[in-house]
Amino acid sequence: MTPAAPLPDLSVIVPAVNGIEILLECIEALRQAATGGIRLEILVVERCGETVRRHLAVQAPDALVLPVSPATSIPRMRAVGFRQARAAAVAVIEDHVLVPADWAHKLLASLHSGADVVGGSVQNEATTTLVDRAAFLCEYSHLLMPVAGTGVRSLPGNNVVYRRARAAPYVALLDEGHWEDQFHQAMRRDGIALTSRPDIAVGHKMHYSMMDYLSQRFLYSRALAGMKRADMPMAERALRAVGSFALPPILLARIIRRVRASARHRRELVPALPLLAMFVGAWAAGEAVGYATGAGDAMVRVR
Repeated sequence: MTPAAPLPDLSVIVPAVNGIEILLECIEALRQAATGGIRLEILVVERCGETVRRHLAVQAPDALVLPVSPATSIPRMRAVGFRQARAAAVAVIEDHVLVPADWAHKLLASLHSGADVVGGSVQNEATTTLVDRAAFLCEYSHLLMPVAGTGVRSLPGNNVVYRRARAAPYVALLDEGHWEDQFHQAMRRDGIALTSRPDIAVGHKMHYSMMDYLSQRFLYSRALAGMKRADMPMAERALRAVGSFALPPILLARIIRRVRASARHRRELVPALPLLAMFVGAWAAGEAVGYATGAGDAMVRVR
């Protein structure tokens, strides 16, 4: 009788939404992180279609590919991964994330020290164009000055590890389309502490055209506002939709304040300001439309 294969030490969920090239680079980085005898289970939850799956069968036979419908949102893709994961520790990244060689070791060491949920930091690896740099500042300014410690209020959704047993009761929230903020806040309400380890850094390597990022910023904001809208009375929906038009200067000021506090990105701020002004405009427009009319198909178009 053939002995059963040993369980992996770490299952890594990778929602694949951006095509094969960027995904293969992500998988290769994960392979390099399987050091010191660590057994990784790479779970690629894939919605791009048969062409990508054929490439994966040849170029990444070590990954477990979980096909889903093209209309599956990223939160629901994460839920699919959680339900298939076999390791006691489950990490979530994205297909444009590059992990360093010591990433898996540091995550597992954090859990072994007693933590239940551990998040790291995100650094920009897409620096060739001003659009890419501005998009990173718009999307990740809240992570530029991460605070280390246990009991933090939030963690990134694309560089985080969970004890599978602790996360399992909350996976239904992902099925409902909730992003990491709601997922993590539900855990916090039940007394599960979130631990921040900024020294566990990953690289964000996502390239955009200006129109591409404007579209993505709009869609993400519309999706979030549309979800919040479901539990609001009509008057509050209308008030929030109108109030969204006041958001651009508030959002831009918040980004400027965070970037100025971060020595790493301060020099990029001035040239990026015109693009940031457009991006926060798309952000506010997405919220206005989401509160007024709902999410539409925005959630499944976010990538």
